[in-house]
Amino acid sequence: MVDKTIVLTCGDNYIYVYPYDGENTLVVDPSDASLVLDILSQQHLTLTTVLVTHHHGDHTGGLRQLKSRTRCQVISPDEQRIAGTDRVVAHGDILPYGDGQITVIATPGHTRTSVCYYREPPTRGEPGIVWTGDTLFVGGCGRPMESDAHVLWHSLMKLAALPDDTLVYCGHDYTAENCEFALTIKPDSQLIREQLGKVQQMARQGKSSVPSTVRQEKAMNVFLRAEDPAVKAALDMADSEPEQVFAELRRRKNLFG
Repeated sequence: MVDKTIVLTCGDNYIYVYPYDGENTLVVDPSDASLVLDILSQQHLTLTTVLVTHHHGDHTGGLRQLKSRTRCQVISPDEQRIAGTDRVVAHGDILPYGDGQITVIATPGHTRTSVCYYREPPTRGEPGIVWTGDTLFVGGCGRPMESDAHVLWHSLMKLAALPDDTLVYCGHDYTAENCEFALTIKPDSQLIREQLGKVQQMARQGKSSVPSTVRQEKAMNVFLRAEDPAVKAALDMADSEPEQVFAELRRRKNLFG
């Protein structure tokens, strides 16, 4: 599978355009309709579907205009808080698209009804794609705004269980800040330091920091490493459960930025 994802940036938000079946395309979390409409026109694409990960306005801002202009179908986990939803999805739902399918993964934590969308690879040996909204970031994770931290921890573990080569497309570009925070926990990590350098160089070149991979996130994202003895030791929580360690990491990140 060739990764066909088109990455659009709106401030620090990412919008994803994913073509399939020739001229058809789906869009994930359209914060700005004009950016999407421009790329549809430039590349002669037909928008059929919008996938929404959660109800916050910086992920849904373009829905009304896109639906009015294209008559696309809006798929979301929360019809009460996401106006224009045509189909409500829940954990385990399957959405067939193109030569493969998308599986809905419920990931409550950032919001009560957050979901991620896993595009399974149509051919064995090729990477899948997961659009993670504000649940998992490159090097970080979202704030648990409508649930306790332990709920978000278990949601992150669902994503960590995906195949290692899965491409991770998140909702925001917070990567440099996430790496800087991680170095306050693991200051001797050459892996994190190198990642920060790469991200800073990419930013200077006007490039985005996505995609990451599940493998990379498990290696350098401290929020996925709450069971790591080195992380526990850095927090003076050697005997604590992973959920408690994660909650302390998230508390410190809230204070960091």
